[in-house]
Amino acid sequence: MRTDAVISVVIIHRDRPDAVGRTVEAFRDQTVPTSIIVVDNGSAPETEAMLSSLVGHAELIMTGVNLGFGPGGNVGLRRWLQQHDTEWVAIAPHDALPDHDTLEVMLGELEGRDHVGLASADVGDDALPVIDPYLGTIDAPPMVESGFEYSGYPHGTLMLVRRACAEQVGIFDERYFAYCEESELALRAETAGWRCGLIRGAMVRNPGMSASIERVAYLQLRNTLLMLREHFGRRHAMFRMGVALIQLPMGMVHAPARGLHWSPRGRLLAIRDHLRKRYGPPPDDVRL
Repeated sequence: MRTDAVISVVIIHRDRPDAVGRTVEAFRDQTVPTSIIVVDNGSAPETEAMLSSLVGHAELIMTGVNLGFGPGGNVGLRRWLQQHDTEWVAIAPHDALPDHDTLEVMLGELEGRDHVGLASADVGDDALPVIDPYLGTIDAPPMVESGFEYSGYPHGTLMLVRRACAEQVGIFDERYFAYCEESELALRAETAGWRCGLIRGAMVRNPGMSASIERVAYLQLRNTLLMLREHFGRRHAMFRMGVALIQLPMGMVHAPARGLHWSPRGRLLAIRDHLRKRYGPPPDDVRL
């Protein structure tokens, strides 16, 4: 499908009718022409009934089930690869709010950098996303104040994928369901010779997190262990598991040792399921 769009956009949505309309509008009103795909991940019937009016002329794909961020994103990525002709696609959750010129700034910085296959916008945290072989995704100090800099992986709040990169290395690993799928994709891309970058000053805001703390803690640790084991080796995953187990008693008595998304139960269930090699959607005993 040939369009006048400079870039395609995939928005992954579930049960946020209060937010998705603003997000679609923010991407529609960019300073470069966009072609927008909204993937609905099994919203409630009352939300589904509202979506056509909320997303306007955007292409709407209804999955009928909560596939997760990565698998839901893949629905949109496949549509982009098969039916769009744009070189780049942007991927974002239903509440991401880019500045008016964010995509134009990103594309401008990526021009001439043909070796870059993945990129992300600036979330305003003054940090550089990198992957530690023993710890997983961590923040490092930024190297530049504005413009392009290399990063270990793209922020999922707003990331760009180049068509040639996706055609060579594939799309998200659906075992991850949500969290760490973008960092795992970056590792595959790096193995194939692609680089990843962050465009500082191309701003995007992400107002909140809709998932429960226990579910987030579960997915982040379980998926980190999977990523480390498959890309760096069993010893690296075991080290990260040991760090998580040490943090549990320490966090009980010393709050600064807890890290983000503190949920002892979620982390223990993550270790259990990693050892069982159980991935995909969280099981029923992980609280919503």
